Amino acid sequence: MEEYDVVIIGAGPAGMTAGIYSARAGKKTIIIEKGVVGGQVAWASNIENYPGFEKITGMELAKKMLDQAKKQGAEIKQASVSKIENKGNEKIVFTGEGEIKCKAVILAVGRTAGKLNIPGGKEFEGKGIHYCALCDAPLYKGKKMAVIGGGDSAIKEAIHLTELAEKVYVIHRRDELRAEEANQERLQKKKNVELVLDSEVKEFIGDKFLKKIKILNHKTQKISELEVSAVFIYIGHIPSTEEFDVEKNEKGFIKVNKQLETNVPGIFAAGDCNEGDIAQISTAVGDGAIAGTSATKYIETLK
Repeated sequence: MEEYDVVIIGAGPAGMTAGIYSARAGKKTIIIEKGVVGGQVAWASNIENYPGFEKITGMELAKKMLDQAKKQGAEIKQASVSKIENKGNEKIVFTGEGEIKCKAVILAVGRTAGKLNIPGGKEFEGKGIHYCALCDAPLYKGKKMAVIGGGDSAIKEAIHLTELAEKVYVIHRRDELRAEEANQERLQKKKNVELVLDSEVKEFIGDKFLKKIKILNHKTQKISELEVSAVFIYIGHIPSTEEFDVEKNEKGFIKVNKQLETNVPGIFAAGDCNEGDIAQISTAVGDGAIAGTSATKYIETLK
């Protein structure tokens, strides 16, 4: 069985920052990631609000964080984690490639994209329904596309889509967008965008692939249809915390104190999987610094 001081689950900004801090403190550290290093950040087409970088792609930022974590001594492992067994001063982390013994665990598992539970939602997933414009939009170049959502993620991706699509519909269930003013202004300058506000998608329609969407307007209560080849959904996220036996709120977000300790001694949580109103790269990095430092201090108390 492999042994480490600190096991970090998740290689997003929070997880990699935690790894930098614990490794720099001389603790043997491993970061486990089941998906893409960088997490949700890796799929961002452009990041313009992270200090130190006027403009950078998500992939570029993720690589810089990964390189720095490795340089400080943190190891990276590609694997999924099924559970954590608490044995007091020791924890056993069960992965798809074996068990790892450690003294402290940092959960930095982030969130997964929210989905629409409506007719056609499962049938056309990957066949016109997507959650990452940067990844999948090139498949539909020159065609009509739609973005569902009104927050920053939705509007940033809509802006990206305008460079590829014949036309982009932005569909939002409220009567105004929630994105930052700067992003809304950038969107308004694009000529091939149409806002469909105070509306929600009720059905995805097609044959082998998505062909159109059925929309309900809240004010008029009228149903209409839009022909689109692709829809990108940005309606919020669900915490990826189901496998972990720590205290959570009613939505599944992990409860922590100011040191980012969970209710289980030796298990910490950082980033978007925690309770909180702001899910930004900068806040995730801050969490990672606190969690990495707190885990280090906890291990010192065991001596």
